[in-house]
Parts: sequence; C-alpha cells; structure tokens
Amino acid sequence: MHDGKNAALDILDAGAAFGAERPAYLFGDASLSYGDLRKRSLQFASFLASRSIRPGDRVLLVLPDTPAFAIAFLGSMLAGACPVALNTSLGTEDYAFLRSDAGAGLVVTVAGHAALGAVAEGAQGVCCDGWGPSDTESFPADFAPRPAEDALPGFMLYSSGSTGRPKGVPHRQQDLLVPAATWGTVLGLSCQDVVFSSSKCFFAYGLLASLALPLAVGASVVLFPGKPGPGDVFDILARYGPTAFFGVPTLYNMLIRIFEPDMRRHVPELCFSAGEALPAVLHKAWLGLTGREILDGIGSTEAFNVFIANGKGASRAGFAGRPVPGFEARLVDDHGDEVPPGTEGNLLIRGQGLCRGYWNRPDKTRDTMLEGGWLRTGDVCVARDGWFAHRGRSDDMLKSGGQWVSPVMVEEALLRHPAVAECAVATRRVGGLDVVCAYVVPAPGAGSEEPLALVWRKFLRACLPEHMCPALFVCVSELPKTTTGKVQRFKLRQE
Repeated sequence: MHDGKNAALDILDAGAAFGAERPAYLFGDASLSYGDLRKRSLQFASFLASRSIRPGDRVLLVLPDTPAFAIAFLGSMLAGACPVALNTSLGTEDYAFLRSDAGAGLVVTVAGHAALGAVAEGAQGVCCDGWGPSDTESFPADFAPRPAEDALPGFMLYSSGSTGRPKGVPHRQQDLLVPAATWGTVLGLSCQDVVFSSSKCFFAYGLLASLALPLAVGASVVLFPGKPGPGDVFDILARYGPTAFFGVPTLYNMLIRIFEPDMRRHVPELCFSAGEALPAVLHKAWLGLTGREILDGIGSTEAFNVFIANGKGASRAGFAGRPVPGFEARLVDDHGDEVPPGTEGNLLIRGQGLCRGYWNRPDKTRDTMLEGGWLRTGDVCVARDGWFAHRGRSDDMLKSGGQWVSPVMVEEALLRHPAVAECAVATRRVGGLDVVCAYVVPAPGAGSEEPLALVWRKFLRACLPEHMCPALFVCVSELPKTTTGKVQRFKLRQE
C-alpha cells in the first residue's frame, strides 16, 4: 500500500517554490541553491538505483553536517530507500552493530572514517566529499521518485543513548512533513530566515532544525561540520547573521559565560533550546545579556518533533511550554491514572508523525507505544494552567528519605550559585546506601572542594526542602555527555 507521494520530493518542491536560485545551504564560502539541491538529490537517487538499492532498503549515513548529508538523506528517500542517520563519533564496533541491527546494505561516509570498518560481506561502502560521492554528477537527474509505501520505513534515527544502548526509531516518509505543520507554526519561520543549529543533523533535533523545518518554508541553513564551541557559535552568528538559532542548555550556559557586550548585536531574534530542561536561571541570564528570550521545548526522536514549546513573546522561565498545535499531552502516575494538577506525573503525548514501533525491539515498543495512539515519552513533568515544567527523565528520578527528588530542580537551584559552572545530580553508593550526590564543575577560581561543599549545602538548604539537598558534593572537571549535550546521569550512577 502506498499514498502515491514522496515526502522528499514534496519538501524539495516546497522550498524551491520560493525561488530555485535561493540558497538552501550555506557551507563555508560556498552555497547550495534549492534548484541544485533538488538536482543533486535526484542524481543521488539514480546513483542508489544503479547499486540495486530497492524500496525499504536501509542506507547508513555517517556524514558530518555538510551539503552531502542533505543530498544523501533526501536522495535516499527519493529512491524509496530508508536513510539511517548515525552519530559520526562512534567506534567501528558500534557501527558494525548498528549496520547489522538496521540490516543495511550500504554505508555512506567520508574517506578514512571508522564506519568503513562496518562494511561486511554483502554490504557496500561509499565515500563522499562535502557534496556527495565524487561520481554522483555523472548520473541522470530525471529519476522518477518512488512513491512512499506505508509498510516500509521512510527514514530512521537512533536514540542518542543518554540512558544506555541506542534504539532504532523508524518513521514513515510523510512524518518528515509533520513538524513544519505543527511545531513550525509556533516558530513562524519563513523564506526570509537564515537558520543555524548547534545540534548535528544525525540527531532528531538537528535534523528538524537543519532540514525538515527550514526546507519546508524556503529558509537558508548554515552548516558547520564540527562540534561548535561557544566561540564557533559567535563567529557563525557574526559571519552569516542567522535569524534563528537552535541550541541546547549546556551550550547556552557556555555562551553566557563568554558573552561580551559587542556580541549582543549578532544574537538572532529566535533562540530555541531543547534536548534537556532549560534552567530558569539561564533563561533570565540570556534575556538580561541579549534582550532575547530563549524558547524552551520538549521533543523526542520517537515523535520526530517538538511537541511542547514556548512561543515567541509568551515564554515562561522554568517551563517547557504548552502543547504545540496538533498534539495532546497528559500526565499519569505509574498505574496510568491521570494525576491532579500541580502533581508530578509521567508525560504521555498523542499526535501525528509518531513512531509506530522501535526497530527490532518489540519489548520497548510495548512499553512506549500505548493504546489509543499515546506515546510514553519517559519524561516527568508537572502542569500548571496548561503549562508544563520538566522535572527530569523517569530513569533519573531519585528517592531520598522515602520522597522523590527531581535532579532537574536541584541542578537548577545549584546553578544559581556563582561558584557553579555546571552540575548534575545522581545517586551514589555510600556504605551500602544510595544517597543523593551533586557532581559539580566549579566556576574558574571558585576555590577548593571541601569549603565549597559547605557553602553549597547551606545555599541549597535555604531554597530547597531538606530531602532534596544532596548528601554529597563532588567536584569534577567535566560531566559525561552525549554529543547533543545531554548529561549521561547513568554514567554518574555507575561511578
């Protein structure tokens, strides 16, 4: 069964309708127009067809943020294949597992990459430069896009693994078009915008911000192949003048710490944050420094969308926002019963474009994809007057003195102290008991650990209930994180 359409062609045509000569991607000193993006994507589809790639076949994409990623991703979909975007910083064993798990027959990457070690018998390896395989332009651009088949995966991502082993999250082709019609209405992007995302294209947040949302409205996208630090971000803002920036709380924290008054004129009108809860202290600090609000939101790979978000001119510090158009949200207890207003609960969402089941993981599918079209997000939230505040992941919630502790609330309070640069809260085994421990990256020149611990404990006791105050404070030089900037609390627990 198929719907007769191809989502990649739809999004390419939508962007080109604003002008085929307009830049779709800005990359270094070069640019790729919407017309050329369409042509190169069709040529890549022809290239795949020449390699006997059939509808539904999985194609691993292990590519940095260059035009080649967009060309290969869209070209694979035009061919009816399923692009599988993978993190570029994994090891050969990880790629071998993921290639086997996805059942992929083709690996597209760059020369010398560890992913080439995953090419096994029956699989092919293809190397790209920044614009795709070197011989792609020799293939015809008159490829007839293959219609989407509902029973086959349209594209696939792997969860970032903030809580352990990554899971394959397949989506239908048409799910690529849902974000622009839902979350996109809150953001209000247009063909006049220039977008930059610090999150990489191989993650859902980055793919949304650098492909699904901007291409649908004809906006231009700045691509940066490396991992942007705060200095890189300000350089990009000054060089390209983006009007919309998508980042994560960790990066906003670093930007605040190196901010200088002259940088204010380069800050985009739209600043968005996702990936983890945005502490209210960062929201207020950024607003004070830049005059711009950070719009916080909650999304997931399973939704391939941001389903709760703040809107422009109507953001609330400390709140993730309200459900975006097209989505419903409810909070339930561990038995599935709705919790009273103002009470913490497990977040369930319902709307278009949700993953129907994990790849090769029926056990996880049963736990996450529920009856009635509801999806268990794994987030713990509290709702007040229709606004949702994020309290952490259910796997990260702690118990102290028989009472639940939200690590997010403790971290947000601790971040208000000037001697704290970053922090994360997790349990630590001491004397056979699990106690609440704060792992802190001290601010430069803050002093030694023992007196700081006393200062921090006194500070928290003045603003938090006793059971939420950490029993231990451990100073560390850095926190374990995914490449999206999410703190991996499970690694702290293992320590």
